[in-house]
Amino acid sequence: MKLKDILKVKGSKVWTVKTNQPVREALKILVDQKIGALLVLDEKERIVGIVSERDIVRGCHQNLKTLDAMPVSQLMTKEIVIGSPEDETSYIMGVITHKRVRHIPVVSEGRLQGIVSIGDVVKSVIEDSQYEIHYLKEYISGSGQSQ
Repeated sequence: MKLKDILKVKGSKVWTVKTNQPVREALKILVDQKIGALLVLDEKERIVGIVSERDIVRGCHQNLKTLDAMPVSQLMTKEIVIGSPEDETSYIMGVITHKRVRHIPVVSEGRLQGIVSIGDVVKSVIEDSQYEIHYLKEYISGSGQSQ
């Protein structure tokens, strides 16, 4: 399965914030939309970072008094791992593990196509495995053979 297959099921809606938006606004979007991360865009709509629940929790620990007015750009992760719609989920699982990230924006020809989380990737791998197991059982038992 490829990332484009996950996005077909999940959809391509991506929630974003601007670099100068207060962390409070980012937190509200995360809570209201029940999501774990927001892509951070500059004034030209380019991806310049990602801010996650974990980034905000770390910010709370370090700067609780000033966090309310702090711009997202001070908390965001600037080194973003980007995926392609053609990337295989097995490859992305390795990237997620090696780079220790939980969200991967999917970009094609410079355009944002969507975002996948570690949960989306694991879910697709499990579904693929269940599908494969089902048909292997049918094949072994003979019920899946054509006459």
